[in-house]
Amino acid sequence: MRPLSKVAPDWWDYTTLDREILDDAARLTPEDLLALSRPGFQVVFYDTLEDFYLAEALEYVTAWRQATEATPAGICGPIGPTEQLPLVARLVNVLELDLRHAHFWAMDEWIVEGQEVPVSHPLSFERANRALCFDRIQPHLRMPEENLHFPKADLTSYKASWEQARCVVMQGGQGEVKHWAFNDPPKRRASYRETPPSPAEYRELTARVVDLHPITLIQNARTSGGGVVQNVPSQALTVGPVETWKAEKVSIWHAGAHDNPFGMRLTTLMIGKQVPDSAVPMSLLADHPDVQFNFYRGGIGTCEAEMH
Repeated sequence: MRPLSKVAPDWWDYTTLDREILDDAARLTPEDLLALSRPGFQVVFYDTLEDFYLAEALEYVTAWRQATEATPAGICGPIGPTEQLPLVARLVNVLELDLRHAHFWAMDEWIVEGQEVPVSHPLSFERANRALCFDRIQPHLRMPEENLHFPKADLTSYKASWEQARCVVMQGGQGEVKHWAFNDPPKRRASYRETPPSPAEYRELTARVVDLHPITLIQNARTSGGGVVQNVPSQALTVGPVETWKAEKVSIWHAGAHDNPFGMRLTTLMIGKQVPDSAVPMSLLADHPDVQFNFYRGGIGTCEAEMH
């Protein structure tokens, strides 16, 4: 029988893994992380934050440059990190990149009382995407509004949009609960009381409304709300594994701000060694054909214990 979570006993999460894999992850050096690259999984380091976020922004440009009338193409992007977004707008403007056939899928959005939060909400992801990127693009270069796909409470149109264009790359960060987007670990209940869903079961999930793990609530309160947990919605809309596997490439960006040194090591190990487990949702990317983990070298940190 797997152990109860040390954080939230009614949920699955990475603390329910076998102690051996947790200890193995904690021992990994930066050089060990690089050595976990294999066909289908690439680990890349950047020495400066400037290079890191520029490379992240260039993924947008590279994807959008492939878009034509006959073969529209785009990128699925996150809120967290966000530092790349103003760079994207600047690059589009300077390069005079015509986005008329380009597409963008937002990864997720908060939901409250059955409705997505309005753009006026201070935590709105759509608001952040527009303010930091799309509203900064010169009007004559912007993609048509119908090519911007933001998840809504009625997900019918959002799900259908994944058939309208190629998703060249899905970009994201990694949360402290080891999710991409809001693909959080499930609750420990019903048929999943003793064991979490199999990787195959979890991969059948499409874009949906999710209950957020307590770790996710705490993280978002810390990073976006000054620690005011009561103001963080407990549910969200998220892109699912089904849509993720429609992306030709998944590119995850680790600056060291959204997850800790241990978490970044754990998912790299599980993907590199192909050990998927739905208690660690990011590990399911072990089965995706093209995944890249991008690290800011200065953010990798250490797992050694020390008092501060």
